[in-house]
Amino acid sequence: MISTEQLAYIGIGSNLNNPVEQAKQALAELSTINQSELLAHSSLYRSDPVGPQDQPDFINAVALLRTRLSPELLLDELQSLEKAHQRVRKQHWGPRTLDLDILLYGNQTIATPRLTVPHQFIGERSFVLYPLAEVNPEIILPDGSKLTDLLVNCPMGTLERLPQPDKGFLTQACKPE
Repeated sequence: MISTEQLAYIGIGSNLNNPVEQAKQALAELSTINQSELLAHSSLYRSDPVGPQDQPDFINAVALLRTRLSPELLLDELQSLEKAHQRVRKQHWGPRTLDLDILLYGNQTIATPRLTVPHQFIGERSFVLYPLAEVNPEIILPDGSKLTDLLVNCPMGTLERLPQPDKGFLTQACKPE
């Protein structure tokens, strides 16, 4: 099923098998998703793991896609990319080669057994909020929450923006309509 064009914000995380390269490769691969266009992405960030602490730090980023795929088909594409990166789902909040989450899909609220949008922890995680703000600081969530207000209540803590010698194909973020 093809949806009307929507803006989708995708969270990217990796902490195994050279996570910086995993994240960079995922950003490049997002631009190849059917009926979708990569509009912008954030810098890469280093964050402490959530959950079990006996694992490496994560590398995180956020990408902005314009897509005609339904949320479910977009999720299928993201899970295919995770699988191509040898993602293994063993432990909740455990280490992973690649984690791709639909953070926001247009102004929609989605609650199905497979998909929750906005991402259920979007307002609590600095490694989501700060990269998201880098892409589009004027985001308003479907419940009316402003990203700028969420940032006030979620300090960066140990989140670290990595130096970006070459942003490659970074393009200007567009604002949701």
